[in-house]
Amino acid sequence: MTEALRWGILGAAKFAARHMGPAIHAARGNRLVALATSSPAKAAPFEAFCPGLEVFLDYQALLEWEAIDAVYIPLPNHLHVEWTIRALEAGKHVLTEKPIALAASEIDRIIALRDETGLLAAEAYMIVHHPQWQRAREIIASGEIGHLGHVDAVFSYDNRDDPGNIRNRPETGGGGIRDIGVYTFSSVRFATGAEPRQLHTRLRRENGVDTFAHVVGEMAGPHGAFTYSSMTSMRLAPRQEVTFHGERGVMTLSAPFNPGVFGEATVTLRDTSGTLRHERWPDVNQYVLQVENFARSVRDGVGYPCPLEFSKGTQAMIDSVLASAEEI
Repeated sequence: MTEALRWGILGAAKFAARHMGPAIHAARGNRLVALATSSPAKAAPFEAFCPGLEVFLDYQALLEWEAIDAVYIPLPNHLHVEWTIRALEAGKHVLTEKPIALAASEIDRIIALRDETGLLAAEAYMIVHHPQWQRAREIIASGEIGHLGHVDAVFSYDNRDDPGNIRNRPETGGGGIRDIGVYTFSSVRFATGAEPRQLHTRLRRENGVDTFAHVVGEMAGPHGAFTYSSMTSMRLAPRQEVTFHGERGVMTLSAPFNPGVFGEATVTLRDTSGTLRHERWPDVNQYVLQVENFARSVRDGVGYPCPLEFSKGTQAMIDSVLASAEEI
């Protein structure tokens, strides 16, 4: 491996063009050198910020190119497992968009291949790299807000006017829970170390995908048990917020999932006297941090903040919610 980790991207997704492609290009110790796309025209937004980019019209050809060390995979959900495995078999480290699989059991195959090859494979769950979430976890562990009694997480947007979107299509692994439930579930698991004990879900579907889901139940972990509530929707006005309600205070995270796009990443603490404290991170790019942490793990062998075992736990929660949901 060269001094800089050399990256290729499988698929010219809009998200990759707007966020992850520029993040790889900007991240210290990393270089974006290749893109595989079904259409040369789709490479133009990438070439605009990364001149000299090598463009392949075949995904496998990119994986077999010796001039790259790692690949980022933003393909539709139903293709994640297949191409993650192909990347590992080709000798590449791989960072795959969430959800990395459509069932927790599928992640076992990736874990086994990761261990067999010694390569790094991970889900691109970027928020754990952001200091907002690292700080939230520190505050909970410190006991500043006391024993948690309730946690509430909300994430919504409205894409009803885009029926062709992969999130609105069952054949591509669409649905709100798989797209944004990964945030409302996994963020709470990350911050508290808790796992679900019992959950009840009511959801609404359109054309075979869930467009609204309300999950309630109980979670328990090293800091005790607490009630949990989350709402995800692809048919409501944009909103995102997570609140941790303890005996001695309330901690609210604003713009917890898309800081810089939705708003400013902020942790607000309110104690029992009503005193407010705000901690803000106005200029942090969590995508760049994710790429830099990935390269550091590859180069120096340091632990990656979001290992596949953690991702499997979130996928198991998603599986359980989808399997037991009551439709409304």
